[in-house]
Formats: sequence, C-alpha cells, structure tokens
Amino acid sequence: MRLAAVSIVGLGLFVWPFLGLALPSSAPALAVALGAVVGLAALETGTRRLDSRGLALLAAVSALDTALRMAVVTGIGGFSPFFLPVLCAGFALGPSFGFLAGALGILVSALATGGVGPWLPYQLFAAGWVGMVAGWAGLALRGRVGVASMLVLAAVGAVCGYAFGAVMDVWDWSTYFRGGDLGWVQGLAPAAALARFARFYAVTSFGYDSFRAVGNAILVIAVGAPIVAALARLRARMRLEVVPLDSAW
Repeated sequence: MRLAAVSIVGLGLFVWPFLGLALPSSAPALAVALGAVVGLAALETGTRRLDSRGLALLAAVSALDTALRMAVVTGIGGFSPFFLPVLCAGFALGPSFGFLAGALGILVSALATGGVGPWLPYQLFAAGWVGMVAGWAGLALRGRVGVASMLVLAAVGAVCGYAFGAVMDVWDWSTYFRGGDLGWVQGLAPAAALARFARFYAVTSFGYDSFRAVGNAILVIAVGAPIVAALARLRARMRLEVVPLDSAW
C-alpha cells in the first residue's frame, strides 16, 4: 500500500499533459518527488522492513549507480549501465527496495554529475518504477537465480528500457515540443493527446530507447546472475529472527 500510494503521487506528475493541463512548475514537482521518496524510506524504516543494514546496502547500491553514471554519462543512444544495479536490487530485495534504489540512485548521481534540473523529479519516479517492476518479477519467481529467471529479468530490463524513455518523454514532449503535428497542445482531449504522444514517441524516441532496452537485457544476461545471487545472500544475512525470552529457556 505504501508503494502504491507513492506511485499514485508520481503518476499525478505525468498525467497532467493528457488532461489538457500545463505541467506543474519544477519546484513543487521536486518537492513532491523528494517528499514521496523520503516518506517511503521513512515508513520502510519505521516498520523495520528497512533496518540499518538495509539502509547501508541501499547507500551502496546508490553509490554504485552514481559511479556507473559518472563513468558513462552518455552511452550509445539511450543506453546506460545505471539500470543494472537497480534491476538486480529490485529482483533480489523486493519492489520497495528496488523503487528506493532507482530513485535514490538517480538523485545521488544527479547531484554528483550536475544533472539537477526540472527533469529530476520525473526521473526519480521513472527510475524507481524500474526497480519496482523488477521487484515484482523477483516476487513472482521467489528470487530464484537461474537461466530462466535471468531471462525473465532481461525481458523486464528490455521493457523497462522502453518504458523509462516513454515516461520521461511525457515531460520532454510537453515542455519542449509544442504545437505542430506531433507536439503537445494544451487543452487537447485525453484520447487525442495520447494519440499525438504515441506518434511523437514512435518518430523521435523508439530507436533511441532501443539501445537502452537491448543494453539492459545484455547486461542482465551477462552479469546479472552473480549480482542477484550476492544480493540474495546479503538479504539472507540481514534477516533477524526475534526469539521470545520464554522460548529461549
């Protein structure tokens, strides 16, 4: 429920252009995004689903994402190795952890690379959803590490490669591409706006995002299994079983 509530808040930022409304200004959007991410982390910590060891692991994943993003700020087309740790963390540690890994990875790497701008709140949610979907796949497969599960995770990475680009294009389309045959026009009916955006994405971004989708899949197949296995071992070690005092005697 907590993750669903955060996702609903995030969806609110992306549906504006399809309701005939202008995008909210960047400052409130960033406040909403940061508030949602911090709130989720606080709730996960307060319910002990994310303890000090989990926070340390989350910080390590965010640091790794930052290092990868700094090493390859721009890859081939839309490809970036940034999503590999997010996909693996979500698959091994669950949807909430995956969401936080993606969102905090984007935030920390943006601060480190100077990538802070009006696009950042939208990136926080988009990257968080990548980790969340990978977490759902991990739950469905019960975290098993094998050829079949890595093929599933690779497929998730490919689909999320396109989905991340499409979600971010909603902001790009409504901010920089206005009017004409493909651009955003305020006041359009939802169906007309969706049709126009679909044409815009197919013409301008599908090929670009294909590099990200294929790159995600290749990385998961190549090195995903040992990363997921290592994270699964860490997850097992982080579990704390509380034994009542009366049963200990």
